[in-house]
Amino acid sequence: MPLTTVVSDPEALTITVAGEYSVPVERLFQAYLDPRQLERFWGPVEWPATFTRHDAAPGGRSEYFMRGPDGERSGGYWKWIAVDAPRSFEVEDGFANEDGTDNTDLPAMRMVFTFEATDEGSRFTSVTHFGSLEALETVVEMGMEQGIRSAMSQIDAVVADLESFAAGRAVDAQLLSDTQVRVSRVIRGTVEQVWRAHHDADLMRRWLLGPEGWTMPVCEVAHEVGDTYRYEWAPVVGGPADGAPPFGFTGELLESASPCREVTTENMIGMEGPGTTNELTLTPVDGGTLLSLVITYPSQELRDIVLGTGMTDGMETSYARLEEELAAV
Repeated sequence: MPLTTVVSDPEALTITVAGEYSVPVERLFQAYLDPRQLERFWGPVEWPATFTRHDAAPGGRSEYFMRGPDGERSGGYWKWIAVDAPRSFEVEDGFANEDGTDNTDLPAMRMVFTFEATDEGSRFTSVTHFGSLEALETVVEMGMEQGIRSAMSQIDAVVADLESFAAGRAVDAQLLSDTQVRVSRVIRGTVEQVWRAHHDADLMRRWLLGPEGWTMPVCEVAHEVGDTYRYEWAPVVGGPADGAPPFGFTGELLESASPCREVTTENMIGMEGPGTTNELTLTPVDGGTLLSLVITYPSQELRDIVLGTGMTDGMETSYARLEEELAAV
């Protein structure tokens, strides 16, 4: 167990948390950048967290909720102010309403996280700054200090688990809610390379093919917010998919923050009804780039139908092909 201290200072209007861990500082820092890892220890043991958005870059935003033992739900957000990997990052931390918007009835806080190397591994310190004594007392009365101790008791197991988050693992799909799925994979390549691979039509035609036996005759990429895109696939004559019907998707680029994040809509060509919203986030990690794709479906039924088609198998084949393309550069 790490040595953890939680100290409240009413005069300085701060709460300071410190812990020491027997892993390199880079490993500890990246546990905070990866939503799959962070949600394993950000919430107390009885209130596990789920991150539905995690843009670990200046100007980015993270959104999460914690669910209690009786089904209670409490939401929160981070607004990313600064990142100096692997030494520090700073966020505004606040409470969120059920729809994810800021809950201004409760205090927001400024949190500064620092990471230092030690002879035995690494040391973590976070200082939470409050705007008033009333704000500090409010969160203390809500049980913040006890919650922090419970949450941090889980970090050791997370940072010791290298296998679950390593490069080389296949695509993982995690259910976030009745209508949301997060698809994750570490791609061996830089953030800039992976971003370009999603916006260079010639390159996309070489890797974004799913299972063997398909071509991508139409690849019209959206580059500016408001642009539409159109992707179409067709089976190779004589190939393993010969005889299957061609298909495609179209949609609109809603948000773009190169090279870290973009949000698009997606509709299957020829299918009526609402489509999905896809949020792509790229984060530098050991071994490459963590690709996180949060897909929001219009219904749980459609979510389950799509997942049942073997979607993640096709995505894994494509991402493995992308790594081959990047290795050849």
